[in-house]
Parts: sequence; C-alpha cells; structure tokens
Amino acid sequence: MRNADRGEGTIDAGLAARLGELRVERGWSLDELARRSGLSRSTLSRLERSELSPTAAQLGRLCTVYERTMSRLLLEVEAQPPQLVPAGRQTVWRDETSGFVRRSVSPPHAGLRAEIVEGVLDAGAVIAYENPPVSGLEQHIWVLEGTVEITVDATVHTVGPGDCLRFRLRGPSRFHCPGPERVRYALMIVAP
Repeated sequence: MRNADRGEGTIDAGLAARLGELRVERGWSLDELARRSGLSRSTLSRLERSELSPTAAQLGRLCTVYERTMSRLLLEVEAQPPQLVPAGRQTVWRDETSGFVRRSVSPPHAGLRAEIVEGVLDAGAVIAYENPPVSGLEQHIWVLEGTVEITVDATVHTVGPGDCLRFRLRGPSRFHCPGPERVRYALMIVAP
C-alpha cells in the first residue's frame, strides 16, 4: 500500500496501528481475529507490526470483521479531513498484487452517509469480497473508461463506459476487468 502525496510508509504504519487498536478494543487475541477473519495469525501479526502491507482481499476481510468500509478505516488513520479535498491530497491506496488502485475522492465524514471512490483495475485483474463490510451498503458504480464485470447476488453485470450499476450489497461481490484495457470507475457508497 502506498500513499501518493505523503512519504511512503506513513499510511502503512498508521493502518497497522489502527488494525491493532481495533483488535484490542474488542478484547480479541490474534487467534480470535484469525478465526473471525479467516486470515492466519502470522499474517495478522505481520500486518499489525507493519511488516506486511494488506492486499485488497485481506483488508476487505478485516473491514467486514470490524464492520467498517475501507474508506472509513483509511479515514481513521488520517487526521480529520477538510471539507475541500484537493486532488493532490486525496488518499491513494494500491494493491500491487491484484493491480487495483483506489482513490478516496470524497472520503467519509462524521454526519455524512455517502462517499465517492475512484477505482482502477488493470486488464485481467480480479478482486473478490466474501462479505460487505456493512450489510445493506448502497453502491452506485459509474464506469468512466474500459469495461468491468461486477458480480452481485450471483448475477454478473457487464458495465461499460458511461454505464451505471446500482445495488444494495448484502453478500459476496466480485470485480473483474476483462480488458483489453484497464477500467476506471467512480463508486459512490451510501451507508444504510
């Protein structure tokens, strides 16, 4: 994971600390968190010590366990966000393993229920989430460039440039960029 507008490792260290805090707040051991998340105790320990950057799938599992959207978790690592978020200060997170880049365009904020995220998936990339971080999240996905196949409720939707898919997320989901080019999309998330 890397942040484009801060020194490398700043977000990693803050995320590692926050993941440890969330586990301790619940009174869970690493073994208990491993049982709940399906991630190994060793991996969780390395994530909390900032020895390992989480993949999108790992972070998705932890967000589900902690009942947070990824944006909310990343926000908890940052200082209180300003109302205006200039493009150069928007948090960018990269999962080099899957070829996924996530930009928090309009990060979550206390008292507001919606956020906007820009996602970019390389051609051939796949990201799968076993469960939503919060059941019933409303999502609107507007494709800006390329094509993405999104599976929700066991139905595959092929979404092309200019198309918008909207749904409430209650179960597993999967994003696949069939290519030949990458896909870039805007995702609006509205908390239930």
